Amino acid sequence: MTTTPYADLSADDLASELTRLREEYDALRAKGLDLNLTRGKPAPEQLDLSNGLLDLPSTHVDPDGTDVRNYGGLQGLPALREIFADLLGVDADRVVCGGNSSLTMMYQTLTWLILKGGPDSPRPWSAEPTVKFITPVPGYDRHYTMLEELGIEMLPVPMHEDGPDVAAVRELVADDPAVKGMWLVPTYANPTGSVCSTEVAAELMAMPTAAPDFRILWDNAYAVHHLTAEETKSADALGLAAASGHPHRPVMFASTSKITFAGAGVAALAASPENVAWWLERLSFAAIGPDKVNQLRHLEFFGDAEGVRAHMRQHRDLIAPKFAAVEDALTARLAGRGVATWSRPTGGYFVNLDVVDGTASRVVAFAGDAGIALTPAGSAFPHGDDPHDRNIRLAPTFPSLADVETAMAGVALCVALAAVEQLTK
Repeated sequence: MTTTPYADLSADDLASELTRLREEYDALRAKGLDLNLTRGKPAPEQLDLSNGLLDLPSTHVDPDGTDVRNYGGLQGLPALREIFADLLGVDADRVVCGGNSSLTMMYQTLTWLILKGGPDSPRPWSAEPTVKFITPVPGYDRHYTMLEELGIEMLPVPMHEDGPDVAAVRELVADDPAVKGMWLVPTYANPTGSVCSTEVAAELMAMPTAAPDFRILWDNAYAVHHLTAEETKSADALGLAAASGHPHRPVMFASTSKITFAGAGVAALAASPENVAWWLERLSFAAIGPDKVNQLRHLEFFGDAEGVRAHMRQHRDLIAPKFAAVEDALTARLAGRGVATWSRPTGGYFVNLDVVDGTASRVVAFAGDAGIALTPAGSAFPHGDDPHDRNIRLAPTFPSLADVETAMAGVALCVALAAVEQLTK
């Protein structure tokens, strides 16, 4: 069956389609739905996979004989660092295991760079007239709000399927020493699902920068969050950086927040030995040690990195059908209509939906009035400002499969309605 693009319909046919879509939308509103696709949270069934943590640890001594109930061990339990090292493809002595939030570790890193500068900084970033950061878009809203809070200017560049636009990044960093860093979610990026290729990663690590202490905050939040049997491996950021003569450039972050309990996981940082030493020195003024009881709990629960991978395959079994439901709903309503494109991620937590320019806010409003909460249009851009008003982030993991199916049928209807409205103005 061939579907005619809406833009190719006659004026009369468009008017008829608008009437039909409005009637369908009114029926949707009458259902009184209360559904939410706003945040990428694990579903209760995913959290249940980790309920064994509630009975752990079985001892208060780690494999090295450390009493985890007491102070000390600022870098985290060595055996748990080995697990993160395996998953991230780095050496264990370059890993720091902390509390439950990698966002906190990111914020600490930025704050300390501002207050003190890094091991290769000529002075603290606060001594610079201006500090700027490159932000691939669409991207992660919490990265943007962190920069905004710290007064760091944001420089958007396009995010492609193989990573950020390298040419745009090169141009920004070449001559302006105020450009101090960039964010990057390298594997199954939020929200596009893009994977930064080894070639792009190598260019980012090797490129000349006017700032001698340029940082790439490598937020590998979804490194093991696969949606298919093909488990994509992240580029070796630390190895590529060291080989290019810029070993301090990447600072890598990860956590178990979407692996075990979102509010009681373990976060990790990985970087060059000098960056790790710098980070631990800063941390030593604020802490005497992490929650080693929780770290030991996770160590016992997983055993090793393969235990994490096996656990994540159970997650995949739960959420992959929800992503399939998103694809089915968008395809059924919008394929061939010329009014939307969307990502088909092989991992991560989101689907990126682009609609007709100027209609994303309208789609979100339509959906909200029908009882389907979506992330605000533009949230994947700095300051919430999508200059084209076309981008919507979809988060299908938390609702039940039936609710995802219902919600996405409604979202697809709202996209079509907003598009046809635009065409008939």
